[in-house]
Amino acid sequence: MDKLTIKKQVAYAAVDALVKSGMKLGLGTGSTAINAVHRIAELFKKGKLNNLDIVVTSLQTKIECQRFNIPLTSLNYPFLNGILDLTIDGADEIDPDNSLIKGGGGALLLEKILAYSSDCLAIIADSSKLVTKLGKKFPVPVEVIPAAEFIVTKQLIALGAKVVLRLAEKMAGPVFTEHGNLLLDAKFPCIEDAKSLEREIKSIPGVVESGIFSCKINHIFIGHLNGKIEHKIF
Repeated sequence: MDKLTIKKQVAYAAVDALVKSGMKLGLGTGSTAINAVHRIAELFKKGKLNNLDIVVTSLQTKIECQRFNIPLTSLNYPFLNGILDLTIDGADEIDPDNSLIKGGGGALLLEKILAYSSDCLAIIADSSKLVTKLGKKFPVPVEVIPAAEFIVTKQLIALGAKVVLRLAEKMAGPVFTEHGNLLLDAKFPCIEDAKSLEREIKSIPGVVESGIFSCKINHIFIGHLNGKIEHKIF
């Protein structure tokens, strides 16, 4: 089974199992998470879902929701009280302790805000995202204000990382996040204590947020090459 099909199946499985009418729902960013938008759009059209208050983590997800006429709201609206019932999002890496690396798509700031504001967090991914230790395949994205790029790079190197400023692929210059910040990709040889490293990186002046997520995860849906969808509940 090809990876695109697996991503679709795992996202659909999560929506079917967890999303209920009347929910305050967060939707993540990326090639796997965007499939959750498509499933919600299908269920809206069939009348099987209604009255959802949906908050998204990026312009990519916002545009996709608008394409299907899915109404959106904001965590800033008082009626949400800053709390979501559920957020569904993808991951770049998942370790055995359920710590994550996220932010390959550059939306880590809002992804983290929604994750930490949700009563229930569901992560959807294909089996290639499972690792024995974080940092095996992906660097840790670190969002920094432009004026602090040099000093944050220096501090990340002191923590043991190889650091690269993320550059745009189809234009000259660096990638800027939707919040006007830069992204540093910090490759650590092996991350033994994700929670501690998350705190250390966040404490560096000039860092807005890092792509290490050590928050509680309630559900993980993993799609396997043989078509099996594994649903872990914590």
